[in-house]
Amino acid sequence: MESGPAIFAGTAFALFGAGLLLWTGVRLGHRQPVAHGVNPATATVLGILFGAAFLTLGVWCFGRL
Repeated sequence: MESGPAIFAGTAFALFGAGLLLWTGVRLGHRQPVAHGVNPATATVLGILFGAAFLTLGVWCFGRL
């Protein structure tokens, strides 16, 4: 019964983390800003950091099954 919420949370976290890392990578590859109105270095570091954190959290949720 508890595996349903873990699967949902793991999927949501993993998809968001992977999407954020993909977005950051594509924007950097095209030499475009990751976020408008923010220092480019700060936006890049925070995008990579939070993307990796959410992806790790999603993998951790799947590991708890």
